[in-house]
Amino acid sequence: MQKQQLIQACRDYLKDKINSLNAIINEVTESSNSESKSSAGDKHETSKAMMQLEIEKLGTQLKEAEELSADFEKINFNKPFQTIEQGSLVETNRGWFLIASSIGKLTIDEKIVFVISNRSPLALKLIGHKQKDTVVFNDVSYSIISIN
Repeated sequence: MQKQQLIQACRDYLKDKINSLNAIINEVTESSNSESKSSAGDKHETSKAMMQLEIEKLGTQLKEAEELSADFEKINFNKPFQTIEQGSLVETNRGWFLIASSIGKLTIDEKIVFVISNRSPLALKLIGHKQKDTVVFNDVSYSIISIN
């Protein structure tokens, strides 16, 4: 598996998420601004308030996505890893894991990779271990095959 290809897929995922949220915010904002005052006053005000709450919620999601992207860009993926740490691509008997950000499941070269935060419970169990170690998490054994 190409680690650089996986890292680029993560960047693309984060960029798409940010662009999508920006587009939705713009759409809701335009809809809110173009809502005509011709409908009953109270109904109109309620609708505007609901749209404003939606914009605020989307704004929070956008801020989180931007922070996730900024944190992802700070990770050094290129150094040689002897033990698992942030930036490691780990192959186990249970699949592939990239210790980076909480992005979730991606498919690269027909392989499923779970991109997990270094603060996730599984990552906290894996961090510090080396090749051929076995880690037990939630009664499941993870044998570490390789670390890149």
